[in-house]
Amino acid sequence: MPLTRILIIDDEVSLSQMLKLTLERTLEYEVMVVNQGRDGPAAAREFLPDLILLDLMMPDVDGIEVADRLGEDPRTERIPVVFLTAVVQQAEVEAGHGKIGGRTFIAKPVEAQRVIRVIEDQLASSGRGAGARDGAAWCPLQGSNLGPAD
Repeated sequence: MPLTRILIIDDEVSLSQMLKLTLERTLEYEVMVVNQGRDGPAAAREFLPDLILLDLMMPDVDGIEVADRLGEDPRTERIPVVFLTAVVQQAEVEAGHGKIGGRTFIAKPVEAQRVIRVIEDQLASSGRGAGARDGAAWCPLQGSNLGPAD
């Protein structure tokens, strides 16, 4: 069975690598990481992920600009994007049912189970990836916080 492809675009190298490792340990995901926002659109065109985890605030290009570029390209316009950010608190995200301004967000520091749950929800609602799976994905760091805030 093919693995679901996830692209992580985040300037925090340690957080990106921890997310990659956590997702790949489930044996359900193939993960590519880029740590420069400007490299995100090209990586998405090359890798063609089923979902993108995108940092909102990066030093070279912010996540909104990257998402806009992805939306302008017919090859990447339908790929779901989930923003990672330290700008909002988890309570704000939860109050908006995981969305702010119509976009899906996960507040940093991220919890492994929350990230996997959001990925699965997005994939199921978009009909992408390996599809809506039965049951929850196994996570080696259940309940753990991953990475420092931006």
